[in-house]
Order: sequence, then C-alpha cells, then structure tokens
Amino acid sequence: MALLHILHELGLHSLYNSPRDTKILILQRFIRFFAFGGSTIVLALYLHAIAIPDAQIGLFMSLTLVGDVISFGLTLFADGVGRKIVLGGGALLMVMSGVVFAFTGNFWCLLAASVFGVISPNGREIGPFSAIEESTLAHLTKPEIRSDIFAWYVLIGSAGNALGKLTTGWVVQELQSRQGWSPVRSYQAVFLGYAGLGFLNVLLTCVLSSRVELPEHEDQKDSDGEEEPLLSDTDSTNEVSVAKNKRRSLLPRISKESRIVLFKLCLLFALDSLASGLVPASLVTYFFNLKFKLHEGDLGTLFFVAGILSSLSSLVAVSLSRRIGLINTMVFTHLPSAIALCLIPMPPSLAGAIFFLLLRSSLASMDIAPKAAFLSVVVQPGERTAVMGFISVVRTASQSCGPVITGVLAQSGRFWVTFVVAGSLKATYDLGLLTGFRGHKTEMDRAERTARRNNEEVDE
Repeated sequence: MALLHILHELGLHSLYNSPRDTKILILQRFIRFFAFGGSTIVLALYLHAIAIPDAQIGLFMSLTLVGDVISFGLTLFADGVGRKIVLGGGALLMVMSGVVFAFTGNFWCLLAASVFGVISPNGREIGPFSAIEESTLAHLTKPEIRSDIFAWYVLIGSAGNALGKLTTGWVVQELQSRQGWSPVRSYQAVFLGYAGLGFLNVLLTCVLSSRVELPEHEDQKDSDGEEEPLLSDTDSTNEVSVAKNKRRSLLPRISKESRIVLFKLCLLFALDSLASGLVPASLVTYFFNLKFKLHEGDLGTLFFVAGILSSLSSLVAVSLSRRIGLINTMVFTHLPSAIALCLIPMPPSLAGAIFFLLLRSSLASMDIAPKAAFLSVVVQPGERTAVMGFISVVRTASQSCGPVITGVLAQSGRFWVTFVVAGSLKATYDLGLLTGFRGHKTEMDRAERTARRNNEEVDE
C-alpha cells in the first residue's frame, strides 16, 4: 500500500497507464532537450572562438529568438494542417540548423540557420514543439491526472537537458585535450550530433498515431455559439459558414472570454520572458567561464547538477499543486528562485556563485508543470494549441530583447547587472500572477459548477 501511495504521489502510475502517443511525445522531448542542452554549453563559446565580440554575441542570441516567430505561423495552422506534419517540420529545422553550424563558421550563415531554423540559445524550448505537444497531451489525458503527465513531461525534458550538458561538456574537453582538436572543430562536432538527434525526432514523429490530431468535436465556438477565427473578417461570414459545414477551418478559434485571459497572460509572461532573455543558459555558462575560468567539462558537470535538481523539483511541484493549488505553487516556488537569481553574481568566490545557481535551479522549474496544467484548463479544448502557440511567441519575442542588452553590458564589464534586473522582473511577474489569477475559475471549475446546478435542479 505504501508503494502504491508513493507511485500515485509521484504520478508514476499515471505515466505508466498513459497512451503510447503520450510516451512517444515525452521521449521526443527528452531527445530534443538533450540536443538543446548540449548546444547551450558550447553556443556562446563557439561564437567567441570564431572572434565574434560580446555585444554581437548578444545580438545573435536576440535575433535567434526573434526567429521563433516562425513557430507562431506553424502552431497557428497546426490543428488545421496536422500536428504530426508540423512536429516533423520542426524537427527537420533542427537538422538543418545543426548541419549549418557543423560545417561553417560564417557569422551570417550561422545567423540565418538560427533565425530560420531551430537552435536554442537558452537550453529551453524553442520552435513549435511545446505548444503542440502540451495541447496534445491535454486532450490525450484526463483532467484529474493531467498535472502528473505534465510534471513528467517537464521532468524528463529537464533530465535530457542536464544529460546533454554533462555529455557535451566532457566530450568537448576530451576531444580538445586527448585528441588535439581545436575548440572550433570540437564545437562543430557537437552541432553535427545535434542534427542527428533532430533526425531521430523526425522518425519518431512518423510513428505517432492519428489520435494526436485535434478531434473534430473539439472545434471551438464562441459564447454565442458561432465559430469565430482569431483573425476575424466581417466580410467573410459566408465563407466561415461554408467552412463550418464542410470542414474545420485552418484558422484557430478563440472565444471572447479566453481573449481576456490571453491578454492578461501575455502581459505577465512577456515580463517573465524578458527576464529570462537577460540570462539565457548559454550566456550564464559564458559568465562562469569568464569570471571563474571554468572549462567545458566543469561547466557541463555544474549545469548537469543544476539540471538534475531542476528535474527532481518538478515531482515536488506535482504533490504541492494538489495541496495548495496551481497558482500558489507557481508563485511561491518561483519567487524564491527569482531572489536567488539576483544573488548569483554577488559572491566573489566560485562556491558562493554555485550555491545561488543551484538554489535557483532547484526552484526555477517547479512552476512549469503547474503552468502547463493551468493553461490547459483556463481555455477551452479547441483553443489550446492556438493559445499556447500565441503565448509562446509573445514570450519568445519579449525574451529576444534580453540577450542584446546582456551582450552590451558584458562588453562594458557590467555583466552582473543583468542578473539583478532579471531577478527583479521575475519577482514582479510572480506578484502580478498572484494578484491577477488567484481564485480564477478554470473551464473545469465552471463545468463542475454547471453540473452541480443541474443536479440541484433535478433534485428540486
């Protein structure tokens, strides 16, 4: 009984009984994040090794994030053209970017591959993947176990990210010290491996079943019962009517009520993402390399430990969210991590900086699974992919402003300022989230209230 209770508390029972497609999607996330984590360790170091100035490195990171706006176009039509097609296309963009980085050191070619392809400057999700996967997991999963599935989705991705950093750090160091490879050549080998992992995800996408696609009955209608596209046109009423009768429109449909929620979320997430953009993982590794002269193997080990702490904390978040709710879990775990972020550059010793980095890592990801679960129930089923995709692009656009600022500050010797500003912005986001959404009624809450009211009417 105790073992069953532990399995239930950790959500392992839910994961074990999940559909095959759910397991494939989570495996794809692990592989993708392994690639993202590995490239993060060497990305800024690679650009520095080919003689790109710090300010230009920051600009490069910002433009890379701006390129993720392409993902909005992909997620916007994902439910219409097919989620498998878009996921496969995103994986092919990973392959393309990896190949370019592996075979050329030309700044403009690298920039084009970053903007139009998929390269993560922060080790986190980039591309169309998360919006589609989270929406798909939401409709494959019952609401009562959705937090469990999202927690393992986050945890396994974080574990892949950590392993990618550890593996890459030591492989690069071995190639340079024992094989005599130059730094540039060893970094390019990492990107060739990145391309191979992207191709593996292409193959996994092919074995997903048709269940990952949006069911027809989940097409969204607005509060008046009329279908309404996100980009409405008063002159296209007849066309929309025909589309309703014949087939689902390629355009996403978002109800008026959800648009209000979407607007508030976009404001808050833009603030949080701007803070994240100031301290992307690739620039944090660069900071530790500059200030404390850590080599690639040591950097890989440090950020592996940070990633493992981040992964394990996701499980704690599942149990915590059941007890204090999604919003409270998001805020009261994220706020201390924001404070720790401010303090990372303050200690003069490596040990002090590592302490605050690991403290931040052990708390920073605890809000991710509750956040995904909250987004999956705060809007209606047919809106999820479009809403998550739109929020993803807003976050990316805001995040893209950060690295260029960090690059300028780093070149002027004020790298530490970015950590303080980023932590302060994240703390503001937490307080805004608590104020704006504590006690907010989700779709599930409204359905339960309606069911209770109907039952009361029957009893009368």
